[in-house]
Amino acid sequence: MSPPPPPASSSTEELEADLSAATISKKQLNKEARKAAKAAKAEKAGKAEKFEAVEADPFAANYGYHEIQSKGISDRSWTDIGHLDEAAAGRSVLVRGFAERFRPVSNSLTFIVLRQRMSTVQCVLVANADAGVSTQMVRFATSLSRESVIDVEGVVSVPKEPLKSTTQEVEIQVRKVYCIGGAIATLPFNLEDAARREAEFEKAEQDGEKLVRVHQDTGLNYRVVELRTATNQATFRIQFEVENIFREYLSSKSFIGVHTPKLISGSSEGGAAVFKLQYHDQPACLAQSPQLYKQMCICGGFGRVFEVGSIFRAENSNTHRHLSEFIGLDAEMEINEHYFEVCDIIDGLFLAIFKHLNENCKNLLEIINKQYPFEPLKYLEKTLKITYEEGIQMLKDAGTEIEPMSDLNTEAEKKLGRLVKEKYGTEFFILYQYPLAVRPFYTMPCYEDPAYSNSFDVFIRGEEIISGAQRIHTHELLRKRAIECGIDTSTISSYIESFSYGVPPHGGFGVGLERVVMLFCALNNIRKTSLFPRDPQRLTP
Repeated sequence: MSPPPPPASSSTEELEADLSAATISKKQLNKEARKAAKAAKAEKAGKAEKFEAVEADPFAANYGYHEIQSKGISDRSWTDIGHLDEAAAGRSVLVRGFAERFRPVSNSLTFIVLRQRMSTVQCVLVANADAGVSTQMVRFATSLSRESVIDVEGVVSVPKEPLKSTTQEVEIQVRKVYCIGGAIATLPFNLEDAARREAEFEKAEQDGEKLVRVHQDTGLNYRVVELRTATNQATFRIQFEVENIFREYLSSKSFIGVHTPKLISGSSEGGAAVFKLQYHDQPACLAQSPQLYKQMCICGGFGRVFEVGSIFRAENSNTHRHLSEFIGLDAEMEINEHYFEVCDIIDGLFLAIFKHLNENCKNLLEIINKQYPFEPLKYLEKTLKITYEEGIQMLKDAGTEIEPMSDLNTEAEKKLGRLVKEKYGTEFFILYQYPLAVRPFYTMPCYEDPAYSNSFDVFIRGEEIISGAQRIHTHELLRKRAIECGIDTSTISSYIESFSYGVPPHGGFGVGLERVVMLFCALNNIRKTSLFPRDPQRLTP
């Protein structure tokens, strides 16, 4: 199939319409018109020459450009590249993928590495009349740009020497090749540069060589290209698995999934760090969490609920672990006697997540580990729980002073994580009974000491991933605490009113999905686990 014709050149009339008579002379106009006509003639001649060359090729139908416009449905069947193995040897297959690399050897021989998701296969194109492959076809394939999407039809074969540069150990002897979606000649960066390990840069520096480093902002600016690396493909499949187990485990514990509003009239967490907007003729904001509505579901008699949805935080936090929008995994449940019942759900949930990832996602973890080496997460079969005061004392004993009754900063969290790992052999633990002053207004005060609260945080590798607590379920105390925390109760009146109709004791928690994946895989920045990150500096792409 011949390539699509180039766009038609502008005629003299079009040129005259575009150029102002006030700024360009008639002589100039005629000169431009002659130039355009000459260019059009040259293009026409070139097109004719190319067409004649293709027409002269008896195998011209075996290659070219195909534009998929849903013209019809054939009986052709595409094979996943990842399914190609020695059992397929001798079989004719049709595959589609990104052209990752071209290695032309001569005018009659070239190699193409085709990539589909995380799988790659070598395609061999040899000019051979018996196979229907011409030298023109070889040249056509070689002329395509990297990352172009191509269809390849050919016969699977097993090479004499084992292949080291592809995931599949077989290759395809090409019979037909069509470009389905062409890429520009010069990409923002090469994928092999975006996929390099830190060790490669260190070795190159020692050897006096220089490798191209794709910096974080560059990768995020051209995210659709960066997402094609095997590491990114694996990372977001791990994220999918975490979300899936979250849903499956809680469903097995009689939770039901709900969807709460993201446009609300007032702050759901207290404070001023909300994204404000105009909702028709009244002020509104984006939900900082589904907290109020999760509790209202308990008020509504649902018993146990969970939600997976977007969370919006307006803090100007430019750190490695904060985002302005992230995916929250939230749960709320009735409790019978103690908020440790919520901790028990978290214990079972995360042990199920860790076990599933370690047992069923080994290949994905290995792909991530290849570029970003990390040690497997250490955790206990029964999750460790220590009080806030015990944690503070461990820090003090290690020489770190913490301001009394304050929250832990990032440095203190990381140090406590190291201390807990050394003492208890785990990187996953629960710290409970935080000071009431550092928790949201809806947190139930501790019955032993109202300066503390029935609350907890959960940590992985020394960084917080979960915040949870027993909630206040009495109308009077809830209103009192909201006022004490400086919240305008008129903006959450429907929430507070819900507690005047009789509400069972309850508690819950919220998890940041991106943070869980980041810490489980020991990645150094949460933007690596956010598909299209939103932070104080980034709103696109």
